[in-house]
Amino acid sequence: MYNDEELDLIRQRKLAEMQQQQAAQEAQEEERATLEAQKQTILRQILTEEARQRLANIKLVRPQLAESVEVRLIQLAQQGSLSEKLTDAQLKDILRKIQGQKRETKVDIRRL
Repeated sequence: MYNDEELDLIRQRKLAEMQQQQAAQEAQEEERATLEAQKQTILRQILTEEARQRLANIKLVRPQLAESVEVRLIQLAQQGSLSEKLTDAQLKDILRKIQGQKRETKVDIRRL
């Protein structure tokens, strides 16, 4: 079996591993929070308050859709395609277009 010194060494290694994993997780969470804050800052600059509220509501129900819309809007803003803030009505139009593209799925039922 192990003696006390070997057990202490094993415990110390395990503790060091756990501390490294914890530090790595904290760094990832901090980076994620920083990126989210930057994204929200950009969205505040390109969307009106009503449009941002609509996007937040959509994010609660359909997070993937909201994420893709946010990324696309940020891309447009970085390219300089948006000259003024998007209104709620304009955001609705964008969402309709995106949802219209995804809902065109066709299902054929064949009976034998």
